[in-house]
Amino acid sequence: MFFKDKVILITGGTGSFGQAFLKKVLAEDIKEVRIFSRDELKQHDMRISFKDSRIKFFIGDIRDIESLKYPMQNVDYVFHAAALKQVPTCEFFPIEAVKTNILGTENVLNAAIDAHVEKVICLSTDKSVYPINAMGISKAMMEKLFIAKARMQPNGTIICGTRYGNVMASRGSVIPLFIEQIKDDKPITITNPKMTRYLMTLDEAVDLVMFAFEHGKQGDIFVKKSPSATLETLAKALLEIFDSKKGMEIIGTRHGEKLYESLLTAEESLISEDLGDYFVIPMDVRDLNYHLYYEQGMDKQNGKIPYTSENTKVLNVSDTKDLLLTLDCMKEALKQS
Repeated sequence: MFFKDKVILITGGTGSFGQAFLKKVLAEDIKEVRIFSRDELKQHDMRISFKDSRIKFFIGDIRDIESLKYPMQNVDYVFHAAALKQVPTCEFFPIEAVKTNILGTENVLNAAIDAHVEKVICLSTDKSVYPINAMGISKAMMEKLFIAKARMQPNGTIICGTRYGNVMASRGSVIPLFIEQIKDDKPITITNPKMTRYLMTLDEAVDLVMFAFEHGKQGDIFVKKSPSATLETLAKALLEIFDSKKGMEIIGTRHGEKLYESLLTAEESLISEDLGDYFVIPMDVRDLNYHLYYEQGMDKQNGKIPYTSENTKVLNVSDTKDLLLTLDCMKEALKQS
């Protein structure tokens, strides 16, 4: 029981992760869960759906620190999930990604520190590793920001984070889109058939965050080991599941997309610790007096490589089908088909 008699706050709590995490924490004898977001309609829908007096809803925007101060009062733990996450959107509106993912995160951290919150878990993405798009760059800066804040809080609020790849069937992801196209008797539109992406369930994302909450120290970043699949494999698996003959249509790579994603850089692989199902990247505790470390510099590259969606376990069509069939949205879609 991690949350007995505790108060937690989830930023972006109306999203896919927030709702899945909420179900988990409500199973405990928790005192209160505060959902902080700017979407009143989703809050209204959740209020009706959950019908639990322990849930309190707060309208606000992480871009506005004043809107964070009141809901942050007397909070024990913060789970920071609010973000702009769509790659093409951030490519066209990069300053909006900066305002939300970087400056908004600073507001959350400052408000949490001022309120003497015990622990903050920040959610990041594989796109922050070797970033080539505005979303990934903003998330990479978010990671640098929370590590810098953690470095300045040796005995204060513990700030750590998680980094994970695509969450299957989350809001705005490709699987619901592909299912909709199949149901409309249309071909599945894929950008590049050889593109690989990590495959992670929503439950695994929640478990990763819980693992980070339980074990995280100042500035740690936790990574879940995940399999991947090519978009071609994913599309073929869905077409076979729904017995569709419409096939695939290649539409070309969208703005800011990578051929494959990474969860660890080669440099991080040098210092990360393998925890079985997870990696943890500890905070670099050196200060700016680099002359103290000249004789301790890392020169042991030793062939370390990044951990990517190309060199993780890449699933075939059969394995991908088995994984897809565990998803609630798939079970529901098959009932309706």
